[in-house]
Amino acid sequence: MAHITFGTSGWRGILCEDFTFENVKIVTQAIADYLKESGEAANGVIVGCDTRFMGKRFTEEAAAVLAGAGIKALLCSRDVPTPVIAFEILRRGAAGGINFTASHNPPEYNGIKFSPSWGGPALPETTRQIERRANEMMGDFCYSELSLEEAKRRNLLEVIDPHCAYLAALEQKVDFDALKTIGKLGLNPLYGTARGYLDAPLKALGIPYAIINDHLDPYFGGQPPEPSEAHIPDFISLVKNDPTIRLGLATDGDADRFGILDADGTYIEPNYIIALLLDYLIRVRKLSGGVARSVATSHFVDAVAKKHGVPVYETPVGFKYIGELIAQDKIVIGGEESAGLTIKGHVPEKDGILACFLVAEMVAREGKTVRELLERMYADVGRFVTRRDNLKLSPELEAAYPAKVAAVPKEIAGAAVTDVSTLDGVKLVLSDGSWMLFRKSGTEPVVRLYGEASSEARLSEVMAAGRSFILG
Repeated sequence: MAHITFGTSGWRGILCEDFTFENVKIVTQAIADYLKESGEAANGVIVGCDTRFMGKRFTEEAAAVLAGAGIKALLCSRDVPTPVIAFEILRRGAAGGINFTASHNPPEYNGIKFSPSWGGPALPETTRQIERRANEMMGDFCYSELSLEEAKRRNLLEVIDPHCAYLAALEQKVDFDALKTIGKLGLNPLYGTARGYLDAPLKALGIPYAIINDHLDPYFGGQPPEPSEAHIPDFISLVKNDPTIRLGLATDGDADRFGILDADGTYIEPNYIIALLLDYLIRVRKLSGGVARSVATSHFVDAVAKKHGVPVYETPVGFKYIGELIAQDKIVIGGEESAGLTIKGHVPEKDGILACFLVAEMVAREGKTVRELLERMYADVGRFVTRRDNLKLSPELEAAYPAKVAAVPKEIAGAAVTDVSTLDGVKLVLSDGSWMLFRKSGTEPVVRLYGEASSEARLSEVMAAGRSFILG
């Protein structure tokens, strides 16, 4: 039997191998037991999915198990973005949400993401309890079910459509009127759940746009549904070759991540977008509060925060930690280098749809391209260049890795190590402001090496030193 393990964004597995109907029912029962024991089963559980194979079937099986446990399932009528599920949990005061998604993973994967009543991704203390319960039940099939018809008859199943309520709330968080001045936008929902979310507000306001990949395709066009530079060549080509497009906006499969293309088709690193939006929200929107970023996210954010005199909260990787700070109303914006962000007054969950529209609003109101905004900010706070590499480990290197990172050098890449953080992985901050971070994958023999410096040349030195330290 498969072993259920919740990672940074829930339990994920390969369809028909470990991600099976039986295992889904067991995990759903474990969630139901957790909710009942914690006294939070009232007001129902939102159940939704992204556009992957069998998503609707999985949601129906989960609804049947929830109903069998006496918990009302609020079943989304179509595939739904992750941030919309978070929004609906809060809007309804629901007990939580079960979301069938593997986000940006390749199409052979699916997953279960559980969000408790506060709307953010479940924290480790919660997922550990669900994990333990599920693994104790493996092989015993300790769940009960009701047919969907019987569940409806007992008022334990309701089909819902959160689309309109979410978009209405988004109108209070984005200046869509400003977008009327921007010109034509390029949109790419990557065959995912943002269909009808990225385009609907623009259509309603008569804002011109060109859209691609806006039909269902569980294979995601042969690429992982990740809006990173490597996986959106068709979108880059569209924006680059259409001089009327001012900005390209993309989202991943479950619409919690964003991808931004400038007017010339240049891909803009998410790290830089977070820093620019922090400045915009404080300087133009006049929002108050700090900023949260993961340990792997650019210190460009810190430099902008220092400019405005606001605190920086560094978190482990995983948006749940940033979501907590949003829920506590401590920050203006929180973001991760992996293209997730949210803002004050919004859901404590990544929202790629909101991120895209905020960037469009910023570009429209500032009257500049993203690159022009970046150059202006670099002139104020200095230049930051970031990169991430995956380092594959041999069995010998993997065995030696813990001891290696436990004895970090006092100097590396020609600079003194001024700070060592073990918040998540091992992060070395150097005397010239450069840094490198080593994070071991929990599922494969890979170390993720993150680095940052003030120039491409210096970054190459930092990354080379990091690779040599791990692999040498």
